[in-house]
Amino acid sequence: MNTILVTTSRGLDELLKQEVLSLCPDAQIKQGPGTIQFEGSKEDAYKLCLWSRLANRVIWVLATGKAGDAEALYNTAMSIDWQMHMGSRHTLSVQFIGTNFAIKNTQFGAVRVKDAIVDSFVEQGLARPSVERKSPDISVYSRLHRDNVILGIDLAGASLHQRAYRQQTGDAPLKEHIASAMLIRSGWTENQDAPLVDLMCGSGTIAIEAAYIARNIAPGIKRSYWGFTKWLGHEQPVWEKLLNSAIEAQKPSCAGIYAGDFSRKMVAIAKANADFAGVFNDIQFSQQDATKSSPPVSTPGYVVSNPPYGERLGELTSLIPLFNDWGKRFKEAWKGWHVSLLSSNRDLLRVLKLRATKDYAMNNGKLECRLANYVLDEENTVQFGEDASNHEFANRLKKNLKRMKGWIKTANTNCYRIYDADLPDYNVAVDRYGDWLVVQEYAPPKTVSEEKARKRLQEVLLHLPAVTGVSPKQIALKVRSQQKGTKQYEKINQSGEMMEVFENGARFLVNLTDYLDTGLFLDHRNTRQKVMQMAKDKDVLNLFSYTGSVSVFAAKGGAKSVTTVDMSNTYLDWAKKNVALNKLSGPHAFIQADCTTWLASHKGKYDLIFIDPPSFSNSKRMQNTWDVQRDHVKMLSDAKQCLKEGGTIIFSNNKRGFKLDETAISELGLSIENITKQTIPEDFARKGNIHQCWILTS
Repeated sequence: MNTILVTTSRGLDELLKQEVLSLCPDAQIKQGPGTIQFEGSKEDAYKLCLWSRLANRVIWVLATGKAGDAEALYNTAMSIDWQMHMGSRHTLSVQFIGTNFAIKNTQFGAVRVKDAIVDSFVEQGLARPSVERKSPDISVYSRLHRDNVILGIDLAGASLHQRAYRQQTGDAPLKEHIASAMLIRSGWTENQDAPLVDLMCGSGTIAIEAAYIARNIAPGIKRSYWGFTKWLGHEQPVWEKLLNSAIEAQKPSCAGIYAGDFSRKMVAIAKANADFAGVFNDIQFSQQDATKSSPPVSTPGYVVSNPPYGERLGELTSLIPLFNDWGKRFKEAWKGWHVSLLSSNRDLLRVLKLRATKDYAMNNGKLECRLANYVLDEENTVQFGEDASNHEFANRLKKNLKRMKGWIKTANTNCYRIYDADLPDYNVAVDRYGDWLVVQEYAPPKTVSEEKARKRLQEVLLHLPAVTGVSPKQIALKVRSQQKGTKQYEKINQSGEMMEVFENGARFLVNLTDYLDTGLFLDHRNTRQKVMQMAKDKDVLNLFSYTGSVSVFAAKGGAKSVTTVDMSNTYLDWAKKNVALNKLSGPHAFIQADCTTWLASHKGKYDLIFIDPPSFSNSKRMQNTWDVQRDHVKMLSDAKQCLKEGGTIIFSNNKRGFKLDETAISELGLSIENITKQTIPEDFARKGNIHQCWILTS
C-alpha cells in the first residue's frame, strides 16, 4: 500500500470523494481543497487513471517533507531513491504547484526539485537524465503547502480531463471532467433513461461524456500516453487486466442523447469528435437555434448546456437578448424539463427569469463558474411581460425618436444621439451611427448599487434592438467614467474595423469598438459647420485635431491652407484618411507634436485657429501636465501670437464647471463672444452642457 493523491478542479472535491469511494470502496479518505488522499495499491491508482471522470491527476506519492526554504525542498527531493523509479535514459519533467514565504515562484521550485533528481544520479556516478517538457517518460509532481511538500510520480502524465477524443474545439472549450460533473450535478446520471439535450453543444463534450457514462466507457480508454508507462515501478499485467475488463464492461449502445448548436461548423466538429470517441451513433446531432428549439421527444428530461459567458464587454450586447429569448422559449416549450446551465456570469443567467432550485460552484479552467439547476414546473414557467410596450426606458426612447423624426430627416447626417441619461435609473448615452448603435454606460453614482446598475444596463441592451430595429450584433458597448486627459482616447479593443458615416456633405471613418470615443465628436457638428462658414480663403490651424473632422470642413469651406496638429500619430493618420476620403486637395500640413509646446514656439500666422483641448492630460509625450482651467490663458496667449491681424480663435472645451478668464483674455486684446448655444446640436439640446464654445477675435 502507498499514499495516492488525486487532484481535481475547484468545486468538485465532494464529487471526487464519492467517485473514489465507488472505485476503491475500502479507501480511508483524507480530503483537502481540490485533493483526495488515501492508502491504496497500484491497481487502485491505475483504476482511477482509467475510470475517473472527475480527476485531473493521480499521484503515486514518494515522499512528504519540509520545504520551508529552497535548501529544505532540495533535501526532501534528495531523500527519494530516484534510481528505483527511473534511469538515466529517461526524460523527465517537474510540475510544481504552490508558493510560500521563501519559494515565491513555481518555476524556481520546479528547478530545485529537478536539480535534486539529477544530482542524485551524478552522486551515484550515473549520467544525468534530461528534461523534456512535452510527453516526458517520467512526470514528477510537487505540491507545496506552507512549509511542506508532497513529491510523487504523476501516473496520468497529463491532465486526465484530456480524454484524447477531441480533434477540434471552439473558442472556449468546456473541459471534459467539468462536463461530467455537470451531468452528475444535473441529476441525469441517476435517471439515465430520461432524454438528455445540449442546446449549445459546441464541440460536443457534454453529449460525448454522457454517451461514455451511458455506455459505461472508461474515460481514459482512448489515451495512448500515460505517466507510468516507462516508470520502473509500473506493473503492466495489472494495467492490461484493467484495460481488458473495461472493454468487456462497455455497453454496445445507448439512446436518448441529443446535441445541437446554432453553428453548422460547431455541429460538424462535434460530430467528428463523437465519431473519434466511438459514440457517433449514440448521439442525435442537429443544427438549431436554442431560442426557437423544441424538445426532441414528448417525455421531459434534462437540458445540460454550457452557454457563452460574455467574458468580453462587447459580447453582452448580443447575449442579453439571446438569454432573454432563451428564457421565454424554455417557459413556452420545455415545461416539465430539468435545465442545468454553467456560467461565470450570474447576471446573464438572471436574464432568463428562471428561479434556480440549486446551484454549485465549479471552475472551468481559471473561470469561477456556477452550475444553476432549474425545474421548469408550473411556477417557473410564468411569462413576464417586459416587452417594449410597457418598459420605462423603451417608452422614453420611443418618445425621443418620435420627437426627433422630423429633425433626423433634415439633419443631413446618419450619426446622432438618441438618448442621453434622460432617466436617472438608465444612466447611458446612446448614439446611432448608420445601422449601428454605440451605448456608453456612465459610471453609476455611489448611491446606486453595482447590482442595480448592471440590471439597468441589461434592460437597456435588451430593449434597444426592439425599439430601434438595430441587430444586437451591431451594438457597441462602452463604459465611460470620468476621464482625464488623453485617457479618453486609449484603446479598449483591437479590431481595427472602420466604417464610413456622413455629415453635411462630408464623409468620415469611425471605429465603434476599439476606443472609448469613435473618431467623431457628435456634439461638435454645429461647430464644424461654423468653421466651414468662416474658412473661405483663410489659413486655418486645427489644434488638438483628433481625427481631423474640423480640418475636413475647413477645407470644404474653401480654406487657403489647413494645418492639423495632434500628439498622436494614430489620429494624424486617421485625419489623413478622412481628408483623402473627401478627395480634398490643396495645402494640408499634418504635424505630430505636443500642441502646447509647439504653439508656444511656433512662428506661423493664421486667420482662423480652432482649439478644442482635453480637460486634463499627463501624457508621457508632454513636457508638463495640462489642465484646461489652469492653463487656458497661457495657451490662448500663445495662440494670439500666431493670429493674423483681425483673425479669429474658436475655443471650445467640455470640462464641467469651466470658467473662461474673461478679464485675462480681454487683456490679451481679444474680444469675446460666447456661442455655446449656437454650437449645441438639436440631439444634444436636452442636456445643453456637453461643451462650451467662444469666438475670440483680435
